[in-house]
Formats: sequence, structure tokens, C-alpha cells
Amino acid sequence: MSKPKEVTIYDLARKLNVSIATVSRALKDDPVVSKKTKKKIFDLAEEMGYRYNHFARNLREQRTYTIGVIVPRLNSYFMSTVIAGIESVANNEGYTLIISQSSESAGKEVASAKTMFNNRVDGMLVSLAYDTEDISHFDQFIKKNIPLIFFDRVTDHPECTSVLIDNRKGAYEATSHLIAQGCSRIVHITATPKRNVYIDRLAGYKQALADHQIPFDEKYILINNLSQEAGTQAAAAILQMNPLPDAVFAANDNCAVGCMLGLKKAGIRIPHDIAFAGFNNDPVSTVIEPNLTTINYPGYKMGEMAAASLINHLNGVNSIDTTNTILLRSELIIRASSVKIKSDSE
Repeated sequence: MSKPKEVTIYDLARKLNVSIATVSRALKDDPVVSKKTKKKIFDLAEEMGYRYNHFARNLREQRTYTIGVIVPRLNSYFMSTVIAGIESVANNEGYTLIISQSSESAGKEVASAKTMFNNRVDGMLVSLAYDTEDISHFDQFIKKNIPLIFFDRVTDHPECTSVLIDNRKGAYEATSHLIAQGCSRIVHITATPKRNVYIDRLAGYKQALADHQIPFDEKYILINNLSQEAGTQAAAAILQMNPLPDAVFAANDNCAVGCMLGLKKAGIRIPHDIAFAGFNNDPVSTVIEPNLTTINYPGYKMGEMAAASLINHLNGVNSIDTTNTILLRSELIIRASSVKIKSDSE
């Protein structure tokens, strides 16, 4: 079977008896062409099965109109909201995304970066894996002047912009709130302190203790992968503590919920016996009973800001060199899991 001939702008121009330039401008949505003529051209293009030749345009402009996105996990509610924000801005500006997940592996992140580079992406948006220490796999982009923005899980780099929230402040507010409820033995569940988000949340927790004259105790720091299952294991570890802690501040909501479920199963009353606070404001925080106090973390906004900064740079509107860090606001949302209930006898 012979392949049908590709429809060209010459075919559209001939059929409508207009110039090739008019067709070309109309397909680019140039305001010079009237709306009526544009509609005729678009309708005919659709009818005849015309396909815009992106390859030819990309060769002319030396751009691919693609943005590479590397995230640690795709099955995270927070990360899916970030990607939705990125996609919204990118689509409006005529860019497509190539999305890859590192699965929290530095090795997979290196491989993804190489694939993105070979696919000639115009720019990169990256949230680093747990165990990434060396970021030299991004040097190839910087050498080629391909802009790179880190978001959420970031690293300091003189050539790159970071988009994040003040994790230290968020953790400080959550811990201070638990202290205000009368708690002093506060467990902090976190991940290996290699990434900025966990280093900063631990620092905020410690600062809140210090400011309220509560001594820091290493035994109250539990390190795991912050999954819901890890939260259940953390609950088992907490039940072995003597005396029992009176509060838990977890570095994400999933882990907090796993821990709450494990403790409730063992007969622990929340918040009466142990108060809880999480981080991220995932939907699971309003499903668990009692509802979980948390830090609202604007994922969609973060995605929008990261994509807009990158595309503005690519389009020559603003350079990403003008700022090193974009800091977004977060807020403490107080729910029933942390508000201590006073009994009549107290």
C-alpha cells in the first residue's frame, strides 16, 4: 500500500486561492490575518488532514519546544500537583513536556538527564532524588547554556534557580504549635538528611525546641523513607519508648497517617495521648480521623512558577540569572489531630 501524500501549505493556499504567506501566518495565529480568513484556513487544514511540520520549524529556530522534567516519584500527590502546574503553563506557551521519574535513585536520575540531553530539550526542571549527592550529570546542560531550574528538592548552584518553600519556617511553626498545646516530648519522623527539605525541616524542629527551652533528644528522631508503611513501623518504635512521647511531627502526611493508624490500633488516643502534625496538606490529611494538622504546601503554584521562570528565560522575557531562589509561602493548617483535649479532671 502506498503512503498517502502529505498535505502542505501549498495545497491549502491553492485550494483557497490565497498566498502561501497568508496560510503560513494564519497557522502561526498571526494577528495580521483576519479571523474570518484564519477560520477558513484552519477548517480546510483539518478537513484535508494537514499536519504542522514541527520538525522544520525546530530546525529553523534551533529549538525543540520541549522541556524535560525529572521528579523523584510520580505516585506522590504533591508531585502530581506540581506537574499539573508545570503542564498548564507549558501548554499555554506551546511547549510539551518529557517527564521522567528517578524513583529516588541517583543512578536513574543520571540516566534520565542523559536521555533529556540527547532529546535536545530546551530547558530542564528537576526535583532531586533522595540519594543524589553529586550533580555533575547536569553540567552538560550548563555548558550548552540549556537553562536548569531545581524545585522542591534543590541544591545550591551558581548557574541555576531554585523554587521552594521555607521548609525551616514551616517545621518551626508546626513544632511550635505542638509545644503551645503543652507537648514537650516531640518525635520527628524524617528522611535521610541529604536533601534540603529534610535538613531544613529538622533545623526548624530543633529551633522551635531551643526557642521554648526544650532540650533536643536524638532518640526522638526517626529516619525512614516517609511512606505510609514506614509510618506504621515508626508507630511500633514509638510504642517502645518510655515514657511515651506526647507529640509527633512527621515530615510528610503519608507517614504521619501510617503512624497514626498504627498507634490507634494499639489503643493510643489522638490527640489526647499523642498529638500529631504532618507536612504537605495531602488529601489523606482530611480522610484520617482525627483530621491531620499539616503545613499547606502550594504544589500547583510551585509548578507554575518553575515553568514560567524557565519559559520566560527561553523566550527572552526574563533571565533566570536575575534570581537564585524563588521562595513560596506555606501555612500551618490546624486540625483536630493536634488540639489537645482537656478532660474534666485536668
